[in-house]
Amino acid sequence: MLKNIAVAAALVIASSAAMAADAPKFYAGADISSSKLDGVDDRENGYSAFGGVQINQNFAAEVGVRRLASIEETGVDGFYNQLSVSAIGSMPVGAGFSVFGRLGFNRVTVKANVLGEKFRDHANRGLYGIGVAYSITPSIAARVEVQKPMSDLTVISAGVAYTF
Repeated sequence: MLKNIAVAAALVIASSAAMAADAPKFYAGADISSSKLDGVDDRENGYSAFGGVQINQNFAAEVGVRRLASIEETGVDGFYNQLSVSAIGSMPVGAGFSVFGRLGFNRVTVKANVLGEKFRDHANRGLYGIGVAYSITPSIAARVEVQKPMSDLTVISAGVAYTF
């Protein structure tokens, strides 16, 4: 009987330790990016802020807001923004490195003033991406990613995330 109680107690302790190891962790971060629209020669610089919850070592949910491009030319003044929600799957590949894939939904909005006329439009599309992350410390990670928010738009970004 005492042996059964000891085994049951050991299993409870082991399961609570395992659950504590996989407790969800929240993170936030920022990055800088370069956006390329098919058919346009120039690249536009941007930036973003994001936050998420790391459900376990291999899965996270993330939201983000990104300035894709600012347009300032003769007679035209405006910007492109992205609002996104994504599921992220990651896999450690050794020595602090991991690869990850992103699958989600985003809204790309353009607001512009063209020769005094205000213009606003948006597109809701699927979002996918792939990237590499490196854990600098247990709380800080650097990451590089390529995203496709729309079929004719590619975004390359580099940033950091802080887990708290």
